Amino acid sequence: MTGSASDSTTIPASGSTSAPSAGPASDPSENGWMRRAILLLAGQAFSLLGSSIVQFAIWWWIVMQTRTGSAMLLATLFGVLPQSLVSIFGGPMADRYNRKALIMLPDLIIAGVTVLLSVSFALDWASLSLIFVVLLIRSAGAGVQEPAVQSFIPDVVPAGKLLRVNSIFGVINSANRIAAPALAAVLVNLVPLWAILLVDVTTAVIGVSFVAMIRVPRTAVRNAKAEAQEGGATAEVAAPTGAAAPAVTNPIAILRRTFADLKVGLAYAMRHPHLKGVILGDALTCFVAVAPMNLTLLLMTREFDGIDLNLGFVNLTTASDKLAANELGLSVGMLLGGALMSAIGPKLLRGSVAQMVAVAFGIAMVGVTVIGLGVSRNLLLYLIIDVLNGVASAVCVGPMRTVMQTESDDAMVGRVFGLDTMLATLGMPLGMLIFAPLADVIPIAWVFVAGGLLTLPVAWYVLVLSRKDVPARARCDG
Repeated sequence: MTGSASDSTTIPASGSTSAPSAGPASDPSENGWMRRAILLLAGQAFSLLGSSIVQFAIWWWIVMQTRTGSAMLLATLFGVLPQSLVSIFGGPMADRYNRKALIMLPDLIIAGVTVLLSVSFALDWASLSLIFVVLLIRSAGAGVQEPAVQSFIPDVVPAGKLLRVNSIFGVINSANRIAAPALAAVLVNLVPLWAILLVDVTTAVIGVSFVAMIRVPRTAVRNAKAEAQEGGATAEVAAPTGAAAPAVTNPIAILRRTFADLKVGLAYAMRHPHLKGVILGDALTCFVAVAPMNLTLLLMTREFDGIDLNLGFVNLTTASDKLAANELGLSVGMLLGGALMSAIGPKLLRGSVAQMVAVAFGIAMVGVTVIGLGVSRNLLLYLIIDVLNGVASAVCVGPMRTVMQTESDDAMVGRVFGLDTMLATLGMPLGMLIFAPLADVIPIAWVFVAGGLLTLPVAWYVLVLSRKDVPARARCDG
């Protein structure tokens, strides 16, 4: 529910029992937090804009070249599955290493790979296989970057501002999703694909420059050092009690430590009802609802082929026009939902129980609107439901992130987000393995109806867990 780096620094959230002291020192310094938040959000906005434009251009190229569910399945597997697998490492990395670096480095690597793809298109060397490889690398970079970004936010934003900042983050993401398909649709008709790919390179450099200017508060840096020591002790389970954990450089030992971290993070999250609810709710929603949503491009090209729609300010006639309208509808909805959550969320959703109820409601509305997309036979009605689906998605995302940031102990926040990223991004390709082949043998509308109906029990499950007693900031085993 989706799309998209951490210092080894995390600030104890208010009320944490793992912090050595309570009070102002447990949050980042209040001084200058707004500047840090603006730099981070602006950097991510530029990065997301370029990535989204390129992603839409690549996906539309694949859809218009193949028009098959199998090609969409492969594009999803290469574009999503690596993120899920890499996030196994990305979460623990966000708890151990410099989060700023983990935000910036993937952007620079992805920009370099995109340059190579641009050159291949310019020289007529491009192929589906090469595109899939590039999608794989871009997805792997996101597996490192996404847990790091989410873990970095509490380092630079006071705990009381997290829901507002997360909601604004959602608004920026939605605004990018509105601008990106519109720009992509214009660029596809004006310039060759190799030139469009270079947009991502430019925005990545701008985004990295903004993030590089962020100065992490000293309180966060001090907490980071303590957490790194604590995390090392947790991972080195074989080390004697009280013994200093040796530096780990052997790849096998690093792998073992990573899986030990993942195991600790999984056990920690599953003991906490609210963390368990948002993580499993996110994963299951991606499996049964977001996976079919990835087939909206096929639904548009199959069900509305030859159907024009004059909206007054624009006339939807070509395939690229309709694909852009599909993305714009979802993005406008997410923008409206994010703005709503930013405006009223901090007032209405002050506790984790209220935030969990909002997550459950949002998931239920996602299910209902996915059913609506499947049964709609009118293009205008389809686009209206598409907007409502975006609103429902935005209602989920902000509270989900806030619950994970505020209910997780400081040394565990990266692992919690890494676990969420892994399970959510894994749920999507697993769902596609089921739904994409079905879309080639049964009416694609049935796929949407089935996915929407299966989403409703997920909402009920999250609502049930919202009523469970929450331990007082359950401490990590390390």
